[in-house]
Amino acid sequence: MRALGVDPGTLATGYGIVDMKGNRLTHVGHGVIKTSPGAPLAARLVQIHQELVEVIAKYKPDEAGVENVFHAKNAQSALKLGHARGVILLAIELAGIPMEEYMPLQVKSAVVGYGKADKQQVQQMVMRLLALDKKAPTDASDALAVAICHSQSRGLKRAVDLASLSRRRR
Repeated sequence: MRALGVDPGTLATGYGIVDMKGNRLTHVGHGVIKTSPGAPLAARLVQIHQELVEVIAKYKPDEAGVENVFHAKNAQSALKLGHARGVILLAIELAGIPMEEYMPLQVKSAVVGYGKADKQQVQQMVMRLLALDKKAPTDASDALAVAICHSQSRGLKRAVDLASLSRRRR
């Protein structure tokens, strides 16, 4: 399964792609969609949407995970982040990709084993889990963490579904 992870932001939206075969995770790609702080919000949203559509076309993920809004400095920041998430969810939905949303606590727990881990701890574990030579930029590392979380969650769900199906057949 190929998973796309997305860490939304209006100035920097991180994305990460991982493959999971069995219990083995493989890094496929990552990056950051950077927008101009001086550009109108609508223009930044169009750029995020267009570039994410290109990422989806290039990597062809089977599924996606998106980090959910956790907190923001103020209401205006939360609203802008919500707009960015909206265009991200739209791009994924229009591509027909099954998607889940994850709270930061879930992502950190899945990757580091501790829901209150800091960004450096997440970067280090992403680097280790994916055997990267160097740290990915913070936003891309966070997105890779979402992709890892999604891959592990889907793998666990499949195992539970198979076990349940096996019990029903008995």
